[in-house]
Amino acid sequence: MTNSPERHARSAWTGWTPARGFPLPGNPQGHDDRISFVLRLGRSLHTSGYAAPRLEEALQLACDQLALEGQFFSTPTSIMASFGPQDDQRTFMIRVEPGESDLGKLAQVDLVTREVLNGELTPLEGSRQLERIEEAPPRYGPVLTTAAFGVVSAAGGRFLGGGSHEILVAGGVGLVIGVLALLVHRVPNLSRVFEPVAALTASMLVTLVAAAGFHVSVYLATIAGVIVLIPGLTLTTAMSELASRHLASGTSRFMGALVALLGIAFGIAFGSKVISLALGSPAVYALHPLPEWTLYVSLLVAPIGFLVLLKAERRDALWIVLSGVLAFGGARIGATLFGPELGAFLGGFVVGWASNWYARFTNRPSQIMLVPGLLLLVPGSIGARSLASLLDRNVEVGVESAFHMVLIAVSLVSGILIANVVSPKRKLMRG
Repeated sequence: MTNSPERHARSAWTGWTPARGFPLPGNPQGHDDRISFVLRLGRSLHTSGYAAPRLEEALQLACDQLALEGQFFSTPTSIMASFGPQDDQRTFMIRVEPGESDLGKLAQVDLVTREVLNGELTPLEGSRQLERIEEAPPRYGPVLTTAAFGVVSAAGGRFLGGGSHEILVAGGVGLVIGVLALLVHRVPNLSRVFEPVAALTASMLVTLVAAAGFHVSVYLATIAGVIVLIPGLTLTTAMSELASRHLASGTSRFMGALVALLGIAFGIAFGSKVISLALGSPAVYALHPLPEWTLYVSLLVAPIGFLVLLKAERRDALWIVLSGVLAFGGARIGATLFGPELGAFLGGFVVGWASNWYARFTNRPSQIMLVPGLLLLVPGSIGARSLASLLDRNVEVGVESAFHMVLIAVSLVSGILIANVVSPKRKLMRG
């Protein structure tokens, strides 16, 4: 640590004297509560689903306000943090698992962070509160969570253009996947192969239903049923990190999304093949489109499912529904003006701009509006179609769909990044 007048002035404002040491195992005299808080904050933000650019920016802001010198490097599976001047640093490495979006915990972590940075809590008190937030049980119970899987899958069937039969079957498949998701916590090894196993189960169920004579589009109902598994948000986050020059995190996250898509496509293809060999290929039925108003019903219902799956607080329900409406409306207008690929740019811009204004006025994380809106725009289902076509040896359609997916992802990320430039910045600190 340096002893510059500027650093002493910041320290006097926050109420702490710059520590001469760092947290050392078995050496309480060298322990610095501020560093412990920053490290705990990094873990909390990562497990709540923060992308690398935002996480590093948040940790750097915390260091600036707590009179610390810090440098950070985040990947989907680790955080490295160094404290002190360049020639005398102390470095820590935190091993973490890629976190799912937990908007409820994220809002709580954000509140604790603001209280610490504003001097309302000491770093030690902040660390203890962050630990309690991490260890808190899931916000919603297993029944409600399983129901949310079914709701999102059923709404996905309508968004993909399915009829009442496809929506019904997709919703049932979503419920089954929700039950499988509950087993992940009881069968640890299942988490490593969850996506392929869930996709295999979904494909077999839909093919069985069609083979039994139920008039349903196997392909559409299967894609809609597994839509909750498709890592479209991960893919979009990876593209955003790459665009922000966070190459290590963006590349690893992109490859993780690609591997997950490959597993889902394999499960779909294998499950369908097994049932077809056993019972014969199911008949192909024409879709019976539903009235336009059903699309708007799905647009209102899907965000409620996202509220549960993203573990958001109930008071954010209205904002999440509004985010979905803005994202869908912006994308539809953009598709009319520029085509579906470039139309995603307008959808991403609208939801990004609205989420930044939300953060400005409410002083809460912009992700509360941004993430649910993106879930209605991400191109993951197109990626699943692409890989399914490639596995079916339809190379031309597969390559075309893959290019379509990447173009939509780039368009969507561009809209979000430009929205961040033209939108007002949120003020974390008072004054």
